[in-house]
Amino acid sequence: MMQWMPRLLMMTAGLMGAAGVAAAAAASHGESRNMSAIATIFLAHAPVLLALGLAGRTRPMLAMGLVMIAGTLIFGVDLALREVVGQALFPGAAPLGGGLMILAWLGVTAAGFGWKANG
Repeated sequence: MMQWMPRLLMMTAGLMGAAGVAAAAAASHGESRNMSAIATIFLAHAPVLLALGLAGRTRPMLAMGLVMIAGTLIFGVDLALREVVGQALFPGAAPLGGGLMILAWLGVTAAGFGWKANG
């Protein structure tokens, strides 16, 4: 297992948590559906990434963490760009990001079937 993956998950969790709080603050000062959505998505996924970084020591769990990072970032960056510059990251970015997040959650579920308490 690659030693850098848990650290990447934990560092990304911290950055997403901070970005989620910033997006929530921005949303509270205006009428932005996009900023509210970014806050919700980032603050929902940051703790999961932290948990996967701390306890997800199997390859499937770490892999799902990487898929979750990709999906959450694609989704969030797409919404942020729509809000700030009025243009999407690329056509279909939000649905792709959302699909990757769903896939990651289902992968965590599937990986849970193979989890062993002692190893």
